Amino acid sequence: MSDGDNQSKGDSRTAPQEKPDADAVVDELLVDAFGDVHVDEKLNNAEGAKESAEGNDEDEEDEESKEKKPADDYVDEEKLKKEEESLTEDQLKERLEDARALKELGNQEFAAEELKDSILSYTKALLVCPLRENELRAVLYSNRSASKVKLGHKESALDDCGLSLKHNPTYMKPLIRRAKLFEELDKLDEALADYQKIVELDPGNRDARVAVQRLPGQIAERNEKLKTEMLGKLKDLGNMVLRPFGLSTENFQLQQDPNSGGYSINFKK
Repeated sequence: MSDGDNQSKGDSRTAPQEKPDADAVVDELLVDAFGDVHVDEKLNNAEGAKESAEGNDEDEEDEESKEKKPADDYVDEEKLKKEEESLTEDQLKERLEDARALKELGNQEFAAEELKDSILSYTKALLVCPLRENELRAVLYSNRSASKVKLGHKESALDDCGLSLKHNPTYMKPLIRRAKLFEELDKLDEALADYQKIVELDPGNRDARVAVQRLPGQIAERNEKLKTEMLGKLKDLGNMVLRPFGLSTENFQLQQDPNSGGYSINFKK
């Protein structure tokens, strides 16, 4: 059976939509990770809760507190590693079957555009999938990133692509997805690095080859713009400091050494 990106078996759509056997184990793990509030409820109410919090300044938390809170789809792999040390081989195999069942459920939900449900199913699968199953864990993170992209959660999808590639560094689907997300988020240097990796793995990838040719110019243009903006701000600051002395930045000439690339400053009246 293939673990391909968001692909379920041909007859899986006709299967009864019952909760997989993994739910009992998963629910216990979710309670440990998130407390008594079930993740289904958290996912369904996430957007409303966010809007409510943004509309009430008195209830707004500081950024440091928000960063300490685990995301709804958080998977603590270090905790799973310690937990797996006490499991038998049979228990690990059972968890693997549960993870596969949850992946298939997530794929069905993805195909039906039930994207939040698919994210939950992939998260549950990740909470029971043995850490040694790198290929399956890579697929689960990649599939979850695809669901997030459709929901417009680009930064979170970017994180999942990275987690997928941690388990399988040559997995093309999350690598291509991450390169596109980096570019959409104006992280051009990171996008270029990913596109270069794609060309290295698949020289026939036309989009990546075009990006490798296109992005260096965009990066240079962006850097030049940033340099101009920075120099403008430094000039404004310099004029503010020099004004009480009857001077301005116009009294100082910046010259670049063509050999070393360094700069020298000359004073002129």
